[in-house]
Amino acid sequence: MDNTSPEGTAMPPSASGALTRAVLEIDEYVAGLGWDRPALLFALVDTARLREEEPGLAERLDAGEDGEDDGGEARETGDLTPVEQDELPAGVPLDEFLATIAWPDAVTGCALTVERLMLPPSAEKAIPEGLSERDLSDWVARHPERREVRMTVGVLRDGRRESAIRLREKDSTTEVLTGAGLVPGLAEALRATFED
Repeated sequence: MDNTSPEGTAMPPSASGALTRAVLEIDEYVAGLGWDRPALLFALVDTARLREEEPGLAERLDAGEDGEDDGGEARETGDLTPVEQDELPAGVPLDEFLATIAWPDAVTGCALTVERLMLPPSAEKAIPEGLSERDLSDWVARHPERREVRMTVGVLRDGRRESAIRLREKDSTTEVLTGAGLVPGLAEALRATFED
């Protein structure tokens, strides 16, 4: 996989935009935790506002001081700091859990990282009809063309979205695919958490 947008244009790993940087930061953080992990939810907060209103929390999260991050480089205005949330409840379907979330005004956006099995379009045509969700999951898990992926999807209150997809078989920062439209269903479910 390479860093191309859905339209096929090259995107550097340091892609422009605070949301893209936050999604890639989360992807890199979760990659360091390893595979076979439960979904993780993050609040995205404005870094400057976090430093101003919650300096102790900003320091614990390494959000930087005086406009610098922990590497000493100046942060741009509008940077986002991911704040990991409590573990998602076990046994509750993801869509049901997301429907229960209400974010405080200080949260600019949110992101979720989740692992899934995916099939290439050619294999999707062979899916037997009438399978229950559990039987479908079992069928995909046994399919020889299945791919394990980690999807990190972020959305902002204003509707902007970004995604990063990492294949387990190509587990490298340089192989992460990014694009706003890669995981539209999950992005829409996250966006809905900001609706009144």
